Amino acid sequence: MKNIVLVAIGTLIMTAGFSQNKDPKQQKKLERKQQINRMISQEEEGAIIFQKQTVFGAKLNTDGYGLFLELGRMKTARQSNLYSLEIGERKHSKEEKISTITGTYLSNPYVYGKINNFYYAKMGYAQSRLIGNKGNKNGVAISAIYGGGLSAGLLKPYYLKVASTSNSASDVKYNNNESVFLDNPNYVLGSSGFTKGFGEMKITPGIYGKTALRFDYGRYNELVSAIEVGLNLEFYAKKMPVMLLQKQKQVFFNAYAAIEFGKRK
Repeated sequence: MKNIVLVAIGTLIMTAGFSQNKDPKQQKKLERKQQINRMISQEEEGAIIFQKQTVFGAKLNTDGYGLFLELGRMKTARQSNLYSLEIGERKHSKEEKISTITGTYLSNPYVYGKINNFYYAKMGYAQSRLIGNKGNKNGVAISAIYGGGLSAGLLKPYYLKVASTSNSASDVKYNNNESVFLDNPNYVLGSSGFTKGFGEMKITPGIYGKTALRFDYGRYNELVSAIEVGLNLEFYAKKMPVMLLQKQKQVFFNAYAAIEFGKRK
């Protein structure tokens, strides 16, 4: 009888201990379930709910083009932090390509008066704030985006392939000699190609800021399908020469439109 009582007491102790160990797990499961229910409810109301998202995009600026990668982390149901990396090229408004024909050979088109290609690389931080829910799966969510970061201006010398008197051609860049680029266009055979001059690229540091509106029209919350329109302002430590006989700038202001695709988790 005594042994039976001891076994019963031991069983009760083990059961109590098991229950105590199980309670925290059950509590976490309950909290997780409640969180999921809240997220489902918010999604049904049109909010975009996620823990993190990855977005790829291509943008067309009023003075060039770019590609970017963006990582997002959600803070609240209406606010997110965005971290981005972007590369692209800026074009001067006076650029105009010219094609030349030498015999039966069509050479690379070139830009008359151009002395540098202007590329850029930007790394930044922004915040996204939801200002308009989707309302339903076929609706459009509208977010306001504002932020900024660091920018690097990359100047690559622009080379021309120029004919010489010995029936040969040489690659020539601007070196305070305007006559080659302006006075003798008949001797220019074309541009020297995209890769020429990369070893001579010069980097100028800068900063930038932007503001935009993003229109997310994706039917499913797990996928990003959006269009973004905005304004961008960049400032560099010195002027960035691109064209001869044109005003050189170190502040660049432009508008842009971008198309974006990605995934959310």
